[in-house]
Amino acid sequence: MADWTKLRRLLVSGRGVCSGVPWVPITLVLAVTGLVLWALGRTFWCGCGEPVPWSWQVQSRHNSQHLIDPYAFTHVLHGVLLFGALYPLAGRLSESARWMAATLIEAGWEVLENTPMIIERYRTATVSLDYYGDSIANSLFDIVACLIGYAITARLRWYSSVALFVIVEVVLVLTIRDSLLLNVIMLVLPSDALLEWQSNV
Repeated sequence: MADWTKLRRLLVSGRGVCSGVPWVPITLVLAVTGLVLWALGRTFWCGCGEPVPWSWQVQSRHNSQHLIDPYAFTHVLHGVLLFGALYPLAGRLSESARWMAATLIEAGWEVLENTPMIIERYRTATVSLDYYGDSIANSLFDIVACLIGYAITARLRWYSSVALFVIVEVVLVLTIRDSLLLNVIMLVLPSDALLEWQSNV
């Protein structure tokens, strides 16, 4: 019985999992983000009605509509980058404050990503021709994926984090001809040659 009590305390406090995680505020951010996305007209789930939690079809109407898709791994990399960006502030911001900062930044991106301006940019400049915005479920899991990446990076040496980033990028390029870096390039400085290569999957 004592062991179960210890386990419950560990899960509630986050110690042994990720100490310093402000679980309640993060949950509130997720809830508010979901409401904002709903106000923007996003649907909760894929309009196809398929109940499966994942979709690996990148160039299809299922992309970014289910809970998990290949782009979830780019959000894990968001977490890697956010940990690195916020780490120098460790002397001024508590661990909980840095967790909240990462959560708010990622939630802000999910909202921005689902505005008409960014949706249209994706459709005209990237391989995501059938992209009409994320489902709410997909956006919320993307935030969770970012926090998973943040948590993983918090436990790794810096060189292991760099290795993780490179490995995920390479695997994504080899499997879906896209990655976080390529996505940023196509959004900022679109390349017709790169777009043609990505389209020939």
